[in-house]
Amino acid sequence: MSHDGIGPRAVLRSVAFLTAGMLTVPALAGCGSDDPAGEPLAGADVAGADRSDIADGGTLRWAVDTVPDTLNTFQADADTTTARIAEAVLPSMYRSDGRGRAVRNADYLASADVVDTEPKQVVVYRLAQQAVWSDGREIGAADFAAQWRALSGKDTAYWTARNAGYDRIEKVERGKNDLEVKVTFSRPYADWKSLFSPLYPKEVMGTPDSFNDGARKKLKVTAGPFTVDKVDTKEDEVVLARNPRWWGRTAKLQKIVLRAVPHDKRVSALSDGTLDLAEIDPEAARRITVAALPQEGNTPLMGPEADRSAADALHSWAVANGSDEDAADEEISAREKLRKKAEKYARQQKALGGFEVRKSLEPAYTQLALNGAEGPLSDERVRRAVARALDREDLAGAVLKPLGLPAEPVGSHLALSGQAAYADGSGALGRPDAKEARALLSDAGWVPGGPVKEEKKDEDEEAAGSEADKEGKEDTKGSGGSEDSGDGDDGTYIVGEDDGKNHGTGDGKAPHDSGTGTGQLKQGGAPAGAYAPKGTAAPARADTAPVAKDGKALVLRFVLPSGPGSKTLETVAGRIATMLERIGIRTDISKVDNDSYFKDHIASGDFDLALYSWPATAFPATDARPVYSKPVAAADGSLNVEQNWTRVGTDQVDQLFDQAIATLDDSERRDLIRKADSRIWAAAGSIPLYQRPQLVAARENLANAGAFGFATPVYEDMGFLKKSAQGPEGSPGAKNSGPGS
Repeated sequence: MSHDGIGPRAVLRSVAFLTAGMLTVPALAGCGSDDPAGEPLAGADVAGADRSDIADGGTLRWAVDTVPDTLNTFQADADTTTARIAEAVLPSMYRSDGRGRAVRNADYLASADVVDTEPKQVVVYRLAQQAVWSDGREIGAADFAAQWRALSGKDTAYWTARNAGYDRIEKVERGKNDLEVKVTFSRPYADWKSLFSPLYPKEVMGTPDSFNDGARKKLKVTAGPFTVDKVDTKEDEVVLARNPRWWGRTAKLQKIVLRAVPHDKRVSALSDGTLDLAEIDPEAARRITVAALPQEGNTPLMGPEADRSAADALHSWAVANGSDEDAADEEISAREKLRKKAEKYARQQKALGGFEVRKSLEPAYTQLALNGAEGPLSDERVRRAVARALDREDLAGAVLKPLGLPAEPVGSHLALSGQAAYADGSGALGRPDAKEARALLSDAGWVPGGPVKEEKKDEDEEAAGSEADKEGKEDTKGSGGSEDSGDGDDGTYIVGEDDGKNHGTGDGKAPHDSGTGTGQLKQGGAPAGAYAPKGTAAPARADTAPVAKDGKALVLRFVLPSGPGSKTLETVAGRIATMLERIGIRTDISKVDNDSYFKDHIASGDFDLALYSWPATAFPATDARPVYSKPVAAADGSLNVEQNWTRVGTDQVDQLFDQAIATLDDSERRDLIRKADSRIWAAAGSIPLYQRPQLVAARENLANAGAFGFATPVYEDMGFLKKSAQGPEGSPGAKNSGPGS
């Protein structure tokens, strides 16, 4: 998982109230004859081409975030690259289609059916006759059984990160013949299609040692269109080679090189010719789009000869007019650096003209997380106020409209538009309404413009500031206030500040956060009329006046990552801060190091507000439960939150998940998931904002690769177009054709 991008379901489960249960769930949008799931907001953009138009051979150099620490997707340190490799080299009984739904993978599975439900659920898998491992052995029941035993959770010697679903299996056995595998469940399990994808050979799953260590850096036995040729940590790349024993459509590419390249280095790598395919940020996408536009004339951005002449003239003028020669040389050096930078930019732009941006929406959404463990956000009314202050359409538009992508806010925590379980459940929370948000705050005791206590000074500070205090009291009296000498305080407080600044520090930063979610507005520098004697109620002010309770202003600590690629989150956070200020809530935005963002802040609960993303999978009852289940006390007294970083959950949501997992009827299960989502909305622990944009730079003649959206990549169909299939100037001539056959 990443702060703004969560990996596939292979990674998902390895990372990470007051009235919600009593609320009436409104009718779900679209229930009836129309399918509320609708269509995906954006389809895949992969420059689809027929296999006959693709050249045989070649190497695809594909940027990834990391060279993975393990090739075993079921270990805790597996990442998105681990999952990508597994997709290319291992069997998956089911894969995701363009609507984010699980479909049978015919290369491995002839059929799979629930053949019994009473007294127990039994699923029979019938394997494809040609399916074999790369060592020639048939894929069969022994592999299924080994994986079940390893992931069941019964043998703690296996260092597994997840066992959901496998812990419900009672036994795995051979069916009527070698091509049948019979799986009997001890408890009903609706998401049985999530199992055995990927499937590892018994050589990996058979013993704890082979599971824990044997598959971390190499996979000796595979069964996909590609094999793992090598994992090269020195070169930061993983090389996948065409599998000679693959029984399906022969892979068009000879090799796929997964190369670890940081996001801020990808434009350079693309222009240098060392990458063919890379996910990029919006800024890089704009550069590539501009590079593809027709250029007028042949004049370079900055001519070297002209710049050199200008530099020489500057130097001569400076010396002739008595300027310091060293200073003149520094100016010339600065101009020379600028010239070289411009030349590099121009060269890159020329090279980037051979690429195009393919865009879609990721099967993941960005949310605003509200930490309900302590502080003001532990009150559901305050969380709901925050949620109702948000204009989610505005936030989605700010991110997606400039990219030319559909800018609709996400309506579900558990699915995305186009997926079977999708329905907009946000009605359980209510539409954006600043007036209602302020009413919720008032009901929770947060008063607009209420008095704010000053932090108590220590003795040294009091002694040093006694004279200033006296002057301050005299000034207060002079402005019409009265002195209260009963407890030694100076009796003056800032109230009604609405400029978003902490005047006490004079640095324009947000007010200090005490760690409990409330900040204290300090004295000093307030505009005229902002002072009042202690204990005096604040006068009526604009609706945006800061709210306070028990002498403390409501200031929420908003934590963001600071690394490359965080500009979008900064934009969204800034807009959210403005929206909250309109209802009297201040935000203290803190940027922290990318590497520590999740470990030291999100997972540990050191935040009030945060932005990060979750994926939407075809199996929400299984995959989303640990994200939204109610935290429970562990035996050692700690709180087990699983992946529920907001610490907000209800018993009713847990019950609905449990019912959905055990319900084999598809329609009934969807209804249960939608009900669970409505109650998650009502609890207001996390607010879905927008589906994440997926921007991919691809070489123009690369086909069947790019922004995949929901769909699992078809690795054997990727490749470079034959020259005869390319359009003018080498661009693909079949961009809009269907997928390869």
